[in-house]
Amino acid sequence: MGEHRGGVFLYPHVDSHPLPENHLLLISEEKYIEQFHIQVIQEDGNRVVIKNSGHLPRDRVAEDFVWAQWDMSEQRLYYIDLKKSRSTLKCIQFCADENFNLMFEAPLDIPLSDSVFKLVNFGCDDIQDQDKSSKYPMLCIFTNHTGSLCVCYSPKFDSWEQIMYTVFYFHKGHSKTFTAALGSADSHVTKDITFLNLDYYVAVYLPGHFFHLLNIQHPDLICHSLFLTGNNEVIDMLPHSPLQSLSGSLVLNWCSGKLYRAFLNQSYLLQFLWNTRLDCEKIAVLHCVLSCGQDPQFLEAKIIQWISENVSACHSFDLIQEFIIASSYWSIYSETSDIDKLLPCSSVLTWNAEIPGITLATEEITLPLMKVHSFKGYWEKLNCNLEYVKYSKPQLHYNNCMVRREWHSLISEEKTGKRRSNVYVRNILDNAIKVISNLEARNLVSEPRLTPLFQEEDNHQRLLLGLMVSELKDHLLRHLQGVEKKKIEQMVLDYISKLLDLICQILETSWRKHNLHPWVLHFNRQASAAEFAVFHIMTRILEATNSLFLPLPPGFHTLHTILGVHCLPLHSLLHYIDNGVLLLTETAVIRLMKDLDNTEKNEKLKFSIIVRLPPVIGQKICRLWDHPMSSNIISRNHVKRLLQNYKKQPQSSMIDKSSFSIEFLPLNYFIATLTDIESSNQALYTFEGHDNVDAKFVEEAALKHTTMLLGL
Repeated sequence: MGEHRGGVFLYPHVDSHPLPENHLLLISEEKYIEQFHIQVIQEDGNRVVIKNSGHLPRDRVAEDFVWAQWDMSEQRLYYIDLKKSRSTLKCIQFCADENFNLMFEAPLDIPLSDSVFKLVNFGCDDIQDQDKSSKYPMLCIFTNHTGSLCVCYSPKFDSWEQIMYTVFYFHKGHSKTFTAALGSADSHVTKDITFLNLDYYVAVYLPGHFFHLLNIQHPDLICHSLFLTGNNEVIDMLPHSPLQSLSGSLVLNWCSGKLYRAFLNQSYLLQFLWNTRLDCEKIAVLHCVLSCGQDPQFLEAKIIQWISENVSACHSFDLIQEFIIASSYWSIYSETSDIDKLLPCSSVLTWNAEIPGITLATEEITLPLMKVHSFKGYWEKLNCNLEYVKYSKPQLHYNNCMVRREWHSLISEEKTGKRRSNVYVRNILDNAIKVISNLEARNLVSEPRLTPLFQEEDNHQRLLLGLMVSELKDHLLRHLQGVEKKKIEQMVLDYISKLLDLICQILETSWRKHNLHPWVLHFNRQASAAEFAVFHIMTRILEATNSLFLPLPPGFHTLHTILGVHCLPLHSLLHYIDNGVLLLTETAVIRLMKDLDNTEKNEKLKFSIIVRLPPVIGQKICRLWDHPMSSNIISRNHVKRLLQNYKKQPQSSMIDKSSFSIEFLPLNYFIATLTDIESSNQALYTFEGHDNVDAKFVEEAALKHTTMLLGL
């Protein structure tokens, strides 16, 4: 047996019986690793000795390696061997039943020398290696419970101006090589780069120079990771002494010998969010806060407060949109491990803006080859991630494209009166009822909302809600294997309820901040600065939801329109309506007709609104407005309905003039024709809700309108 460099005991916490068999891994200077089986026995009362100490049973675990890392908490051995000058990463999983398995092999495109070897997390020998670390590249492996596998690598420094490091995201199928600027040439690097495992994140930092918080769960876009340079106060807060990341989030300080558990400070992240000016830092910290937060409701409230103060501060992405999507995603993330493949965590699909101080290059990498066929726990999740990378092109993230098409189809059918079966529509509306009930049940413990939402039917928004429930449920049922249908249905309700709840919270925060009262819902008053502010944030919410075709709380459009009438001059109001920013709901228009009197200004507003209404709603609204213009519209609609299927019949050329109040032959002939149609088709042509609308009504309206036009 050659000289040994180091060793660790396997499963030191397992006590299966009073005198268990222990298993020891020993690393030889001759580049092999063996497992020794040590059995202790009791002799002469309380005396304990090693059985057969001269000939301990052993197994050869690995050989010809140049680098090895031990994961104590998961009992895994990672090592790299060199064959034909090609680095291959391997992992051995040790089991409590004394067995061990080679789990995977993965080619690793990094230059390593076979003249020396490096050990990581094997004990005191690491400390000796720390003094000689400049001879070796930095290399370490991190995993977490989601099935991630990251290899972090930094070559030896060859420049004082920049530093390079690569992260191999094996669970995503690509690597990213980062080049960080260090400043001037005289800014010498006196410390080593440090990699720290922080669960969903890996921290990379060089004391005094930069700090990079890498999002390993969603690494595709650089904007989801936070990069800070040496002129930031965060850099000064970090330890300047060498640190070693151990299992989990444990960190060893080499100089003091102290062991720490590293975590991200929520309070500081929130403070940083308020103070930062760069869009790339805002989006990165926003995701970091939501993914690592222990108290989601508290964090969401703080973020919403920040959004209400900075709603127009971001130019590279929509702040409200990003918050709604990310927070809804993280609210159900823990329900199943595959949800990150099926739901978007971000509204940002591409990021082309420069991140100051850093550049990156992305490359596809060869996936690990799994060497076993039965998986449990972490290995099952890692294998699932690898299978997804292999076979899921394009991505399976849900979007509302199908919902958009179906919703527009249903609205079009409603306008033409040719809607499909009532059962189908009823099922969709029932889905919406379930979402609203689920939302109300979640909010029972919170204080009542002041914003007047959910106080009307708003069938269009309920259709959108119900369709999204149906499409999202089908999407998850297709791709989530082995998850109960009932659980999936509840996940869908929770997800969509969260979307609605976040919108309500943003609006509620603004409502309370500006101290609005219920009387803002009346039209016969002047707008205040507070109403302008709430109208602005409602418009931003609408912009955020429209591009993703997300549902809004029933009543949102009514409130938005009422505030729009208060806040906008008529030409701007009509521009907003014509471009779809403000939607004229029946509730809002009825209130407008009842609240406003018939001054010249209000008449102009009312008429401008009525001519923009869909015919079905317009007919109802005209009944509420006692005005010649309203009578004219009612008459036109009545005549149109009477004449659209009219076939001219032979009539007597003689017209009884005594039945007409005025001698005007064209009008007399026209009214006589309408009277004839009405008398022969009374049941068919009765004007809905207008028993008093007939040819006589039309005649009077026509005369009044003509009199007005002639100025008589």
